[in-house]
Amino acid sequence: MFKLKGHITTMLAGFQWLSFLFVNTVVIPLSVGEAFHLSSLQISGNMARSFILTGIACLIQALIGHRLPLMEGQTGQWWGMILSIASIGISSGKSIGEVGGSLSVGIMIGGAVVILFGVFGLHKILNHLFTPVVMAVLLLLLASQLIDIFFAGMMGITGSGKVQGPIALLSIFLVILVSILTIAGRGLLSNFSILIGIIVGWILYAFLFGTSTRVVVPDFHDIAEIFVWGKPSFDVGIIIAGICTAVINTSNAIATFRAAEPLLGISMKDGAYRRSFVLSGIYTVLSGIFSTVPYAPYTSSIGFLQTTRLFNRAPFIIGSVLLIVLGCVPQLASFFSTMPISVGDAVLFVAYLQLFGSALRNIEGMQFNFKSIFRIALPTLVGLAILATPSNSFSSIHGFMHAILSNGLLVGILLAIILENVIPWSRLESR
Repeated sequence: MFKLKGHITTMLAGFQWLSFLFVNTVVIPLSVGEAFHLSSLQISGNMARSFILTGIACLIQALIGHRLPLMEGQTGQWWGMILSIASIGISSGKSIGEVGGSLSVGIMIGGAVVILFGVFGLHKILNHLFTPVVMAVLLLLLASQLIDIFFAGMMGITGSGKVQGPIALLSIFLVILVSILTIAGRGLLSNFSILIGIIVGWILYAFLFGTSTRVVVPDFHDIAEIFVWGKPSFDVGIIIAGICTAVINTSNAIATFRAAEPLLGISMKDGAYRRSFVLSGIYTVLSGIFSTVPYAPYTSSIGFLQTTRLFNRAPFIIGSVLLIVLGCVPQLASFFSTMPISVGDAVLFVAYLQLFGSALRNIEGMQFNFKSIFRIALPTLVGLAILATPSNSFSSIHGFMHAILSNGLLVGILLAIILENVIPWSRLESR
């Protein structure tokens, strides 16, 4: 009896992981496809391809990589950089195919660099650079960036910038529901708050607003298509931007592992770091070939684990396998792609609030005064200011520097690293 109950709980947890993996993946191919003017069929194929690659990436990391229940997903740094480069390319007169082709080459070279990081153990340098203050800045900015995206989605904000009232009200109800289940719920109600929120939200959305638009079902040729953004090209500025983004994107892995250690009660070994970096680099190279946003361990997995408090690896493996199946069966992928984005964003809004707590835990116990507060205030507030600034405001900056300086998350991390490793704070604080 108890064994059966345990199996049922594991399967439900697997479906909850599937929901988390799904809602974190489904939005990205839609926005990138629109940026590169892809057809509905190409976008649908790219979505199925993203499901398959994400599921495989998660499964292999869990089995032979870092071996932890942490999503290996398409990251916000790469996502923002790709959309930014696409926008720059169009405004500068370059063909979208040339921009996309150069991005693919930059992503592949960047992936090779990440593989070298793993092979030669260069994560040790990153571990030295990413002090607790840098980690706090990274997590605060990442939480702000993601919450901003989810908030816009759950409010149903249109292209003209207007909130859709009925959709916003449903989203607010879901945020309240999931928050109550997470905070006040007991046992399975609390553990499965994310899954319950998605199911209830999808049913209510369909009842109130009807089903989604026409479903486009790709065939296996569309799913296996390579270099969808454009044939390989060699714009030096775009390629350099890709390599820089790949290196800085490794911060996702460092942040995730640092946050996972106290949560899971583990200590990451050198071999786990190496294997994870090598695998993330391989997935990044494949992303360049298959025109998907590149990968790294998802820091937001920590928020999901803290919300559900289900730390076993088995449900994560089940969720990863189900995501692969979802991508391999075009009809299933097409059906699940009709899930209202506002519902997924509302549920993730609650899960990602935990990132704020992870940021604060990194600086817990530290004493700040009028001098040392610069360590966290300057990079965090500068990063937030850039995040709040429209990307086209940086159009006067040319080349790869545009992609870096217009990204508040990257600028904040770089500022924090410079401040922590150049200024002798301990000496200043003793004066």
